[in-house]
Amino acid sequence: MAEFPHIFQPVQLRHKTLKNRLVFGAHTTNMAQDGLPGEQHLAYYVERAMGGAAMIVVEPMPVHPAAVLTRGNFRPGSDTVIPHFRRITEACQAHGTVMIQQLYHVGAHGDGDISWHAHWSPSGGPSYHDSDGSHEMTETEIEDTIEGFVQAAIRCQKAGFDGVEVWAAYHGLLDQFWTPFSNQRSDSWGGSLENRTRASREVLRRIRDACGNDFVIGLAVNDEPDVEAALTKEDTARIVALHDAEGLMDYVTCGTGGYFDFYKLMPTFLYGEKLGVDLAAMLKGVVKNALVTAESHIRTPQNANTVLGAGEADLVSIVRGQIADPHLVNKARRGRADDIRGCISCNQQCWGRRSRDYYISCLINPSAGHEYLWGGDRFDPAPNSKSVLVVGGGPAGLEAARVAAERGHRVALAEAGPRLGGQFRLAGLQPRRGQISELIDWYERQLTQLGVDLRFNTCMDEGDITAFGADKVVLATGSLPAETGFQKALPHLTGLPGLEKGNVCSVEDVMMQTVRPGPRVVVLDEGGNWRGCGTAWRLAEDGHEVTIVTPAAMIGKELERSATDWPLRRTLAQLGVRFVTDAAISEWTANGAIVQSLLTGQTEPLAADMLVLATTNIADTSLRTALDVMGILTHTIGDANAPRNAALAIYEGRQAGRAI
Repeated sequence: MAEFPHIFQPVQLRHKTLKNRLVFGAHTTNMAQDGLPGEQHLAYYVERAMGGAAMIVVEPMPVHPAAVLTRGNFRPGSDTVIPHFRRITEACQAHGTVMIQQLYHVGAHGDGDISWHAHWSPSGGPSYHDSDGSHEMTETEIEDTIEGFVQAAIRCQKAGFDGVEVWAAYHGLLDQFWTPFSNQRSDSWGGSLENRTRASREVLRRIRDACGNDFVIGLAVNDEPDVEAALTKEDTARIVALHDAEGLMDYVTCGTGGYFDFYKLMPTFLYGEKLGVDLAAMLKGVVKNALVTAESHIRTPQNANTVLGAGEADLVSIVRGQIADPHLVNKARRGRADDIRGCISCNQQCWGRRSRDYYISCLINPSAGHEYLWGGDRFDPAPNSKSVLVVGGGPAGLEAARVAAERGHRVALAEAGPRLGGQFRLAGLQPRRGQISELIDWYERQLTQLGVDLRFNTCMDEGDITAFGADKVVLATGSLPAETGFQKALPHLTGLPGLEKGNVCSVEDVMMQTVRPGPRVVVLDEGGNWRGCGTAWRLAEDGHEVTIVTPAAMIGKELERSATDWPLRRTLAQLGVRFVTDAAISEWTANGAIVQSLLTGQTEPLAADMLVLATTNIADTSLRTALDVMGILTHTIGDANAPRNAALAIYEGRQAGRAI
């Protein structure tokens, strides 16, 4: 607590006392089954309550059928949710956590494929979620929607929630009423500031009348400074001040981004930290009654303590940080900040899974979403301590070694190189991805504290493993570049013609600096992910003239799911990188590449000094095969099992450590 004095100061929020200043803010986990929260929800939220969060804002409840947005949304307008939520509220409140539920309506930005309902909005504007238009609300529909908010709040109170957070952020329905771009009405719901805020003020006022004084009411707003049509900070401050002057809410939460600029809604490492603080600080200067919560890329207790100490906010919401480490708050309180598993701001399993309408998880914490199956982000001691040998210090091997050691096994980890991390360490050398390196350092600290025998520069063959005599062997030997130039877009070619001419390498060669590319570099990016795109970024920053060739219709296709594709393309374009899409390389010559359009079949030469292949790797199965012949059973995990991303490697490492 001495390290973070501003975090661990209690604060009064209406009738409740928050034990500290850290909030686990609202986000869609997409875990509902048939519109009801179940065991998966219960275990997920209890883990964060157990971890010390002072307040949890449970994911949004649609207040009307028009507001349903995801497969995992809760049933709107149904009392059947009440007993299911009560299990969650009571279990979390038992840990001293104040429980709030967010109420939302997305307005024009709905999803008719899920809701089977026309989108509703103030003036019939277009959806920024899909290509649909919306229905201009009648006054009766506005009143029905307001009543939907009120009835949802009443259900929350019956379910044991301490309050609700009314969602007026990200250009959702209430923000659509506030914003002149989307509210062009000439009746009493549009025009003046008083009229444009009428819907939100009625919602808050009627919730207070229905739920009484012993009920917290919050308001969520956002900052979108780079979008001309959006409200300015000053606009938002006037709106919040108006609500505050009427005593309509107890706190206001400040996020960033929205449907206009979705990339800053859950900002990745491509953005700076503490994005929501500017608006929060401005609102602190205008509110007289409400507490102000800052959220958006405030990753760490250090960040939070700084914001609170500067008086820029009263509370701080850390969402992805507490997904990554649900015990972040208690570790900070107990002086164990170095033990916090820090979020790497990748979005690959949180928003990356939610964007595909799956339940969320976490790249670095595979317990997220699986707490109900695995007993949380904690480990039961193994019934018998065993000798465990882990071969390979990439992400899969690191997690397997950590979990096995946590459970009381005697673990040795043999890494062929001088440092831990494997290909994951190379990813951390790409621009702005240093948080990966921090995670690898965290693993090394954890393994050292747990007494794991770390053996660097130790390349083990089957004889070495046999001689070691471990009770259990885990193979995490990774994958290797195919070195054939095979492209999925040209499956009739078993390899790239002209490969023998030289000046062809892998992304691993570039990031390990075992090659020296010439001035002009072509990156063949088959995966559309960070492996190719991040390497191209590094090369461009180093002054090379870079062209990316991809079979996809856009650069960074796989990165769209994590909301990193557009900021990356903007950065690459500013660095002068050339994009060639819907294309493959049919031949490598002494003068460069022959690029073939996958749309027309036509070819054209592309002058280059080096070709960098970001194609699919192959699993390194040599050691597993040799051990199989000898009859030695192993756990094979990560890329050695099948080349995939780091999330699945760490997941399999967790599984292996738990299974021993």
